[in-house]
Amino acid sequence: MARTVNAPKRTRREQAAATKERIIQAAIEVFTQAGYVGARMNDIADRAGVAVQTVYFTFHTKAELLQASFDYAVLGPERLPPPEQAFFADLRAARSGRAALAAFVQGNTAILRRAAAITEVAKSALHEPDAAAVVQHSERLRREGLGEVVKLVADRFGLRSGATDEDATDLLLMFSSPATYLTLQRYGWSENKYTEWLTDTLAVQLLAHPGRPRMGR
Repeated sequence: MARTVNAPKRTRREQAAATKERIIQAAIEVFTQAGYVGARMNDIADRAGVAVQTVYFTFHTKAELLQASFDYAVLGPERLPPPEQAFFADLRAARSGRAALAAFVQGNTAILRRAAAITEVAKSALHEPDAAAVVQHSERLRREGLGEVVKLVADRFGLRSGATDEDATDLLLMFSSPATYLTLQRYGWSENKYTEWLTDTLAVQLLAHPGRPRMGR
């Protein structure tokens, strides 16, 4: 008779990490469905299958849980900040400005796929000081990150005439925003259509030599 091999027991740290991730995933679902104001910690606990005291012990406040939801979505399955994710290496290795922007668009779209909805939830609750603080913190990090993208592109390939790094960062923030992504999704755009459009648009708006557009092939 074959012996049953028992899976190794998880350590307390591993169990705590798994519980924390389950709470965050539940929070993202509840925030997206009910909004920041309408989301209740009891509902998040029920969705995660834990006691509400566990949620409070792990995150203390709803605002802290909202920030953790942002971080979870942005860092992705690798749990890495964007500059350490694979698309950033592709961006650095690109041999043309358009290829660099295409790499950025692919990576940014993967982040938006996870983070766009929770971002819109938080922005809809800017009248709540705690939610507004989370949005402000996340927007500051996003501007810093996209500023690094602009600097890399500007140093290697050059920006269009008259464009400053700050102008280019503003445009990158606007065109690659969660709001634009979600709006075009609602209009029925496929992800492939969106990424081609965004690459073409950023190339024209930012680059000294934008190359040939791909839309409409």
